[in-house]
Amino acid sequence: MTLFVAALLGVIQGIFMFLPVSSTAHLVLAQHWLIRHDHPLPPPDSPEMILFDLVVHVGTLVSIVVVFWSSLKVFCVRCVQQSFAWAKKGGRENSILYPRLFLLGMFSVLCTGVLGLSFKAAFEHIFATPYMVGVTLILTGALLWWTDRLKPRRRGLKKINAGVAGVIGLAQGMALMPGLSRSAMTIVFALFTGLKRRWAAEYSFFLAIPTICAATLLQGVEVFRLGGLGEVSPAALIMGFVVAALVGIVSLKLVVYFLYKARLKVFSFYVWLLAAAILSGLLDLSI
Repeated sequence: MTLFVAALLGVIQGIFMFLPVSSTAHLVLAQHWLIRHDHPLPPPDSPEMILFDLVVHVGTLVSIVVVFWSSLKVFCVRCVQQSFAWAKKGGRENSILYPRLFLLGMFSVLCTGVLGLSFKAAFEHIFATPYMVGVTLILTGALLWWTDRLKPRRRGLKKINAGVAGVIGLAQGMALMPGLSRSAMTIVFALFTGLKRRWAAEYSFFLAIPTICAATLLQGVEVFRLGGLGEVSPAALIMGFVVAALVGIVSLKLVVYFLYKARLKVFSFYVWLLAAAILSGLLDLSI
């Protein structure tokens, strides 16, 4: 993999990570196109290429920290403060909202992990099958269209429970399939549980941090157990990481704007057009 290709894939990840159109689908489709045009890349479903995809996902986590810095800072500080207050009072402190949200987030990650590991082979098969990506893109578009038709949501942070966290975690697990957008799935299903749009967005994006880091660590272990990075150099990983982080800041601000305005359905037209191009053969990605 050349540094130019790594930067190009980093740009694609940065643009599409937070737009609810599945960045993984765009990475996979771009990789099929590049291989078809004789660029030296491992197959999209190979362990080292999946690791590259995850590393550029980690790059976009930097974007989350930048855009949501104020909220993240408040969350971390209050989580520590309320945990110490609870311990100091022998478990009699009632105000433990933030530690509770942290534990619920970890439960969401657990649900994602169980589903993801159970269907890992099936999900990875889709990386090698562009037509399946087209089908999952159609589903993403339908969910986005439906979401904007929902009435205003009423559930606040204090009413997030294990059921809500579990639904969001399972939705995130399904989004391990290329074509099912992680941000779309988690936000949409959070809205289905009644969560307000602001909290659906912040829960979704904060949840990405431990989830993607854990997935990257596990995939990294698998890659090095199988013999290393192959055609993907450390320099390519770094290039993709940095570019994805920088481009992702703009993308995240854009999707937050559309989410708060209840205009996510504008992205449904795009994913349906892309799916149509794939399924009709107009976009030839055979390798």
